[in-house]
Amino acid sequence: MHSDFSRCLSLLRQEKGISQRAAAKELGISQALLSHYENGAREPGLAFVTRACDFYNVSADFLLGRTLTKDGSTIVSPEELYDYSTEKDNVLHGSIVATLNKKLLVNSVSVLFDLLGKTGCKGAIKGAADVLSTAVYTLFRQLYRADGSQNEDFFAASAVSFSSGVAQSELICAQSAYAESLEEHRKKKGSFPLMNHDALMENYPGTYQSLLQIIHNTGSRIAAYTEFRKNQK
Repeated sequence: MHSDFSRCLSLLRQEKGISQRAAAKELGISQALLSHYENGAREPGLAFVTRACDFYNVSADFLLGRTLTKDGSTIVSPEELYDYSTEKDNVLHGSIVATLNKKLLVNSVSVLFDLLGKTGCKGAIKGAADVLSTAVYTLFRQLYRADGSQNEDFFAASAVSFSSGVAQSELICAQSAYAESLEEHRKKKGSFPLMNHDALMENYPGTYQSLLQIIHNTGSRIAAYTEFRKNQK
């Protein structure tokens, strides 16, 4: 059975706040057998999966790692996704700086994906999503583990793998796939939207300024780092 099952089974028990012995008793098996299930050493039968779903009040799809929602629901269209940017009081409580930077990034990503959508290049769209998803994953996981007390079994990649740079390696691969998809699209003479300053200002009057700010701030950091490296030689 997929490793997502054993990891999820263990996390659900920990989330419920009970010992392995107590959970095994409720599930009608020995502690040793539950330990094997949670470690992925043995695969359970359908009867146990059903009991575990009832005991932890989750769907089989969630327990098997087929969905991220406990009730088993899946996202089938963009319209089903919650859009935080539409909230009336869209402010991250406690930090104006956090709210400002969040809006800059959300607006900029919106422009990026709209432009990618106009190219019709599905490989580039997926590549961009993978790059950004890995960046968000990395930042969140670093925050999650910062106090040193969190259980990292929540994540598929082990703590050792993450500390060794597996996420950075995946990020580089995603960036490469993104660039290669765009190059392939160009070679096939695929269309690209007009991206000069006037066109972007006209097409994205409310969000292009955010992208400009991101470009300016990031460009300044990169230039400063480049200059620093030159001075070290």
